[in-house]
Amino acid sequence: MNWTVNRHDLPLSNPFGISRETSETSETVMVEVTHEGTTGIGAVTPSAYYDESAQSVAETLPALCETVDRIGDPHAQQRIERELAEQAPDQPAARMALSIAVHDLAARQLDLPLYRQWGLDPDAVPPTTYTVGIDSPERMAEKAREAANSGFGHLKVKLGTGDDQARLDAVRDAVSDAEIRVDANAAWTTQEAIDNADWLADAGVTMLEQPVAADDIDGLRRVTDATEIPVAADESCVTASDVPRVADACDIVNAKLVKCGGLRPAMRLLNTAEAHGLDSMLGCMVESHASIAAAVHLAPLVDYVDLDGALLLASDPYAGVPLDSDVFDLTAVSAGTGVRRMRDA
Repeated sequence: MNWTVNRHDLPLSNPFGISRETSETSETVMVEVTHEGTTGIGAVTPSAYYDESAQSVAETLPALCETVDRIGDPHAQQRIERELAEQAPDQPAARMALSIAVHDLAARQLDLPLYRQWGLDPDAVPPTTYTVGIDSPERMAEKAREAANSGFGHLKVKLGTGDDQARLDAVRDAVSDAEIRVDANAAWTTQEAIDNADWLADAGVTMLEQPVAADDIDGLRRVTDATEIPVAADESCVTASDVPRVADACDIVNAKLVKCGGLRPAMRLLNTAEAHGLDSMLGCMVESHASIAAAVHLAPLVDYVDLDGALLLASDPYAGVPLDSDVFDLTAVSAGTGVRRMRDA
């Protein structure tokens, strides 16, 4: 096998704000693995919140690629996942990038789209949300209006400021017909979240994601018990092993490949959530189509999709699964994840 690892700082169309930070670039690491003339493409945008960086991923990936090369068979995915987890247990983002590349490669060698290799239904993909980052109320309303006019009927609004209600009111006034979900990124205390849930419900909010600190499971439970709005755990639920801990404290879990370490771990998380009677969502970072495309193939398994990260970029060297309005069209993928270099698109 041959492989390449490259770093890219991808510019965003607009600064993207959440309660913890505001970003203007997506620090991305991309990996391509070639075997018997076929190339698989993967990527990751690691998060400092989970103690990884583009530098740490770029430094880790060569050794992980050597392990895949030694195994020698991209279809030996159980063994590959096991050995990479043993080799880099605390670096799920690095494992994620290579997981995507290997799955893309194996499916391309079979000349199948990844969802067909898994036997999933392309017509079961829920619509994706479009995320409105924290900004002035006026600018958030403008972004929401632009998204709705582009065909997005479901918006995720980032909150976690000292003036959240004004921001949400501005968005609601701008897009009266859109479904609105809110993500506080762990910014509120339990009491703040319970108090805020009243006006969120009045505004017709249909999901409240990670209202309290990641380790405050009791607080998450109290918020869930206090509101009719479905509550989702994101930062509180990283891998499948976290699902039992949050199962009675939320209604939905948010699976992200960057948190759990790749496609197979994400599928385990989703299956575990289902076994515990929870709904599930697929989420993402602000990241390249080279990451997003792979996650889309898991979308038939979930109740909610939030895979708009590549849409927030000003430029991306890769194209991915096309959108039909706000629904990803998996039937348009001929083989692999559907990711391709822009010059080939």
